[in-house]
Amino acid sequence: MAYRSKRYRALAAKHKATTVAVPLAEAVKILKGFNTTKFNQTVEVSTHLGIDPRQSDQNVRGSVALPHGIGKAVRVAVFAQGDNAEKARAAGADIVGADDLAQQIKGGTMDFDVALATPDMMGVVGPLGRVLGPRGLMPSPRSGTVTTDIASAVREFKAGKIEFRNDKGGNVAVPVGKINFSEDQLVENINAFLAYLRTLKPSTSKGTYIQTVTVSATMSPGVRVSA
Repeated sequence: MAYRSKRYRALAAKHKATTVAVPLAEAVKILKGFNTTKFNQTVEVSTHLGIDPRQSDQNVRGSVALPHGIGKAVRVAVFAQGDNAEKARAAGADIVGADDLAQQIKGGTMDFDVALATPDMMGVVGPLGRVLGPRGLMPSPRSGTVTTDIASAVREFKAGKIEFRNDKGGNVAVPVGKINFSEDQLVENINAFLAYLRTLKPSTSKGTYIQTVTVSATMSPGVRVSA
């Protein structure tokens, strides 16, 4: 059983976070009421999906731009060369390279939050799957991180676009802002994510697709959201 601090237990007792599901706006209000720390906690939404992750056609992956960003400076690495490399730099990419960038990553240097690539660079990126994949950093056309419009992609991810994929348990968790965001900003970001997530329901998935939704912050209990 995971250790819970005295502060955490007190907050959980204040609200039966694991058993009571409330409307989103109320859940966000409760979550902000938990904020008694001095640092700006990250707010996260966790969902459990009615999918079978063992079936490749039921895996969910995508990226979505949130209306108010995520309140964090995002470091973007881009695999590109020639004109595309210049466009990526002009758009604000933090790291741009090709074979040299691949060698850095193989050497263990991964000082970035998102990796993008142009289609012509997949021959360089492909062998990095074993390194980038487990960290959720492997560029993919499905998630919008492999694209011919590299400048737009860089700007979107720098502005707070998030990339996500389900884990082996059929869960998807994403950051949706900071605890100092207004309640309206958090609600709008969460609704934008959930609306996009609904569009990704696999055709072979049966029954309820989004089974549970929980909002939490870095050092708070989770608050369940009612449908």
